[in-house]
Amino acid sequence: MKFKVPLLEGVLLKRYKRFLADVRLQDGREITAHCPNPGAMLDIVSPGLPVWLTAYPIESSRKLKFTWEIVKHNGIFIGVNTNHPNNIVEEALQIKKIPEFAAYSLWRREVKYGINSRIDFLLEDPHLPPCYLEVKNVHLKRDGYVQFPDSITLRGTKHLKELEAIKQQGARAVILYVVQRDDCDRFKPADNIDPVYARTAYNAKLHGVETLCYNCCVTPQEIFLNKQITVEL
Repeated sequence: MKFKVPLLEGVLLKRYKRFLADVRLQDGREITAHCPNPGAMLDIVSPGLPVWLTAYPIESSRKLKFTWEIVKHNGIFIGVNTNHPNNIVEEALQIKKIPEFAAYSLWRREVKYGINSRIDFLLEDPHLPPCYLEVKNVHLKRDGYVQFPDSITLRGTKHLKELEAIKQQGARAVILYVVQRDDCDRFKPADNIDPVYARTAYNAKLHGVETLCYNCCVTPQEIFLNKQITVEL
């Protein structure tokens, strides 16, 4: 996924009200940017960290003319925009980058299923059972693992239970964690942050829900799926 326009570099001043971030740009301007990440963003919201933003034209109807895309923490570029993983995955599906899904010829996005839910991708092929694919964004790294979630997620737990129900109906059910950083080779649920989610993820795997995790190459020019990493459940 290439950024459509060059990103602007700045320094994070503060992140607040979940979806707002104050940034000082390299030209000295202090602006407020949209922070497209509802999580706690643990470890990557310290004032003074380098950040990169998308800037939108002045004539745009957007209330906030900047969107926070990347932060640099301990020398590592980390994608913070939770809207990107689905597009990153779709690009990977198009070029058959994910072997587990290479046999599927078609897919649809945002398909209704479960109880008032939408699956991120429904993969289909005449010769295969349908595959329900849920994508989760990951950026938290602690104790040598990348971990999800970084805050309690009732919605994430609900999705796991619905995937388990889909599997019991005879379809494939997969959860794919997309890590927007490349300094990692092991993943596990953050049981110290949300033990209910961690237990539900373990139970879902026991009942046939497939769990995959891929990291990403992240630069101020593009973000793309890199390689599969080990899941420890």
